[in-house]
Order: sequence, then structure tokens, then C-alpha cells
Amino acid sequence: MLVAAVSRLPNANIVPIPRHLLICLAPPSRVEMAMDLSRVNAMNAFDKLEDFIAELEKRGELKRISAEIDPVLEITEVADRSVKAGGPALLFENPTGSRFPVAINLFASQERMALALGVERLEEIGERITDLINPKVPSGFIEKLAMLPKLKELLELGPKVVKRAPCQEVVLQGEDIDLGALPIQKCWPDDGGRFVTLPMVFTRSPESGKRNIGMYRMQIFDERTTGMHWHPPKGGAAHYIEAERRGERLEIAVSIGADPATIYAATAPLPDGLDELIFSGFLRRKPVELVKCISVDLEVPAESQFVLEGYVEPFERRTEGPFGDHTGFYSLEEDFPVFHLTAITHKTDAVYPATIVGPPPMEDAWLGKATERIFLPLLKMVVPEIVDIELPVEGGFHNLAIVAIDKRYPGHARKVMHALWGLGQMMVTKVIVVVDADCDVHNPRETLWKALAHIDPERDIEFNLGPVDILDHASRAFGYGSRVGVDATRKLPEEGFARRWPDELKMTPEVKRRIDEIWESLDLDL
Repeated sequence: MLVAAVSRLPNANIVPIPRHLLICLAPPSRVEMAMDLSRVNAMNAFDKLEDFIAELEKRGELKRISAEIDPVLEITEVADRSVKAGGPALLFENPTGSRFPVAINLFASQERMALALGVERLEEIGERITDLINPKVPSGFIEKLAMLPKLKELLELGPKVVKRAPCQEVVLQGEDIDLGALPIQKCWPDDGGRFVTLPMVFTRSPESGKRNIGMYRMQIFDERTTGMHWHPPKGGAAHYIEAERRGERLEIAVSIGADPATIYAATAPLPDGLDELIFSGFLRRKPVELVKCISVDLEVPAESQFVLEGYVEPFERRTEGPFGDHTGFYSLEEDFPVFHLTAITHKTDAVYPATIVGPPPMEDAWLGKATERIFLPLLKMVVPEIVDIELPVEGGFHNLAIVAIDKRYPGHARKVMHALWGLGQMMVTKVIVVVDADCDVHNPRETLWKALAHIDPERDIEFNLGPVDILDHASRAFGYGSRVGVDATRKLPEEGFARRWPDELKMTPEVKRRIDEIWESLDLDL
């Protein structure tokens, strides 16, 4: 899911960035690849989820719930009411049927997202990425020497393997494996069962050996098997297809509850082949520690709360779903691969982190908004005329994109629409509305006012066919349907507009200053 657990996190459908840009996050091979670290925030990253939870509680951002609450539907109802009211993160200390506490809504605000990623503003991360892509290239010997400490820091961001890890304090294999011991939720009444909603799924390509981390919801079939809900465009699914072609099983390790930055990295729209753990190291400003799994040839974050190890067999499918998804509707039954567990390991005092998705806004909204803000600078580098973008939570992050542009020539808005439809996960955006640079795309009232005032429907709306989100239940076929672009910019004569475009109503600065001066004396109590 990621956002429905992102395979579906809303966020997984956020701003996609081409490989040639984000590949710069990998360790550089030449001295000339430097980055300006002067903007690096001094806040410390969290090494483990417990530290993040403790900090949230210290700041009054977390509420402990001691009452017994059932993971079947009841946790969803409490968490849903809380997130929609802007409430705190929640720690259910006594979930029915399990000794492990459930942490939920940990990322459900802009402030908590920034804290999770160790910044004061989410935009700081985008600025750091931009520094990597546009490095200051030194010209002289002295400047090159001065860069060496920066290069050393960058080179040390890759993950490191340790021999022992807290996530393996308890090891369960064979008959001891029992997913029923975990407080796994059934989120909505018509769900097909209980679902792991915040899993980080680790796979390795049988052909290239490259690692992928994705977030794909997992329906519990029994105490030792689950579904593996990955869609064809996802990295894990690509590795499975490779394994099927070779007639081989694919080993899988699932980390539940790594550190906050690594959890987020698993949801980020990174290009194929870019290791999410390098991105996590970049976010944390220090490497992620990994440990080799007990029963499969994979490594997982050493500070995971739980690790599920196992494999999927080629050509084995089982019906998965329905599932109450981030669209606010159920995604229906489909056949997906079956994950067979060979081991469960966990910390002695593990906390089970979860999320729920459904009618927005929910926790995934803030994960998605973080991606929107973090990757906007890179989107501007690909489509430089973009001034800002808004992916409304109500649109599930793939149904609607509102884009403000610096319009310079006839047809410019349509050029931007098609450029966005050509970018990775943006290809599934159902509706793109392009407005002028002076429109605040984060203000729905202003956006509706200006967009509706500026369009002639027959002239300014275009339709095309292409890929749409797999979870779009309204599309004519699974993953294929129509998309619409709306040019809501001011029209130029070359675009067939022969009339004079009117000016927007604005009061003069002098009058505004005069009324500001006497405002309090008017006693309007507004």
C-alpha cells in the first residue's frame, strides 16, 4: 500500500524524477562531483523507530492508549477520527490478541514528517538534492583539497553491514512461525482479511543483482503465507518477472519498522536502479546499518522492529483483496503472488508500526505531500517553466495535478501537460490543470476561480488515452484509460483569442495602506 501501502502510498504516485537526475545521489567516482554542505541542517536523524516515538511523545505529539482496542476495525476507527481532527500519533499499548504495541499516525502532519527526516522544512531536502545535481566544480588545487571532507561525507552514505542486530534478538522458524502473534489490522469492513500496511519489501534482481525496496501491502492468508501486492511497474514485480522467466523462486525479506527516514525512502519515487538505502543515507546524513537475514540471502535494516523472511514461487497466484484503499473505495479482488515465510525475527520489545488508508485526508496524505515538496526542485529542472505544483489529497495524488507555469509562448500549457505525462509515475495523472504563475495552486478557492474564469471548454480541454493508475476503478480497462488536460492560462492571440484579455481586480496599494492604518479604529470585529 504507500500509499496504500505505497505500492500505494499516495505517495508512490507522486512526482517521478528521471534517472539521469537522481543518479547523482550515488557515491561519486570523481573528485569533481562535490556538493555544497553549507545548508545541511544540524538536526540528528533517528537511528531507530523507538527514538522517533520517544521524541514525538516528548514534544506532545504522541498519545498512549492503554485501553484494549481491537486491530480488527477498531484501531482504524480511532486512528481515522484522530488524523482527520489533526490529532497526535497514537500508540495502542494493548491491542487485542497481541503483546506488541501498535504505533500509527506517526507521519500524519507536516511537522512530524519534517521531524522524521531531520529537517525544519521539507524543502531543505530538495535544496540539498539540487546542490548535488548542480555541484560547484573547483578550479584550483587548493579548492580541490577543500572539497575532500565533503566528498568523504558523501562517500560514506552507502549502507554498512553489521554482524549482529537488534532485529534478530528473537528468531522464529518452522512451526514457531505465526503471523497471528502480530497485531495485524483488518482496516475496513469488507477487506479480504488482515493486511500488513507499512512493510518494506526487499528483493534482489536475479539477473543484475541490484536491490530494490518497495512498499506493497500484504494480506494475511494464514500463519505462514501472505499475498504480495506489487503492480507491474514496481521494482519488486520486475524482479519477480525475471525470476519467473528463469523458473526460479524469488527470495524476499520484509522489514517492518525501520528508522523513519528509511521507511520514507521506501515510498519515494526513485528511478529504477537507484538504491533506496543510498537515498535513506542521504536523508539521514549517515549510512543505514544492515544485517544479513537468517534464512534468505538478503540484508535488512538492523534496527527493524520485525523482519519476515521467505520467498515467492514462480507462477503461483492467489486471490487477494478486496482492500479499502487510498482512493476511499475498495480495490477489488485480483490474483497476486504468494509469499511463503521461512522465518520471523524481531526485537524483544518490538513495536508494530502501521498505517491506514481510506477517504482522505489520512496519514498517507502527509507522506505524499513530503514527496511533492522534496522533489519539486528536481521536477523544475526537468520542466523548468513549472513554478509550483499541487497534488490535492482528495485526488489521491494521481487523479489531479494543478500546475502553475511561467507561460511564454502559444501552446506552452499543452507542452507542460505532455511533458508531465511522460514522466514516470506522473503518466497516470488523470487530470492536469495548468494555470498562470500568479495563481496560488495551494489555495483551492483561488485556483477554482481563476481556472474556471480562464477556460473556453471546447478550446482549452484535450483528451488522450494512456496508462492510468491500477487502482482507478472508473477506467475502461485495468491500468488503461483516458486522461484530460485543461489549459487554464491566459490565452494569447496566437492561440486563437482575438479579444482583449481583461485585468484582474486589485485595489491600489495606496488605498490598502490607508485602510490598514485605520482598520482597528473601525471596530468591525472580523
